[in-house]
Amino acid sequence: MPRLTEFYGIIVSMYWRDHQPPHFHAGYAGEEAQVRIDDGTFMAGSLPRTAARLVREWIGLHGDELMANWHRAQAMEPLVAIDPLQ
Repeated sequence: MPRLTEFYGIIVSMYWRDHQPPHFHAGYAGEEAQVRIDDGTFMAGSLPRTAARLVREWIGLHGDELMANWHRAQAMEPLVAIDPLQ
């Protein structure tokens, strides 16, 4: 599973040809969540409250890049790293 970025200990990754809807995986402190790209809702799993807030903030800044990577992943193309939240 390619890592897209890491910030504040949160690791963001995406699988190639993963199931719909478009989403990514975020892990922090042994917890993992599947997070929708379009609205930041958690489809499965959970993260601590602060980590979840930071992930949603990051989506707001990089949603277009996430969707572009989703399309690359569906086409089995290399994914592009995304800047971390700073």
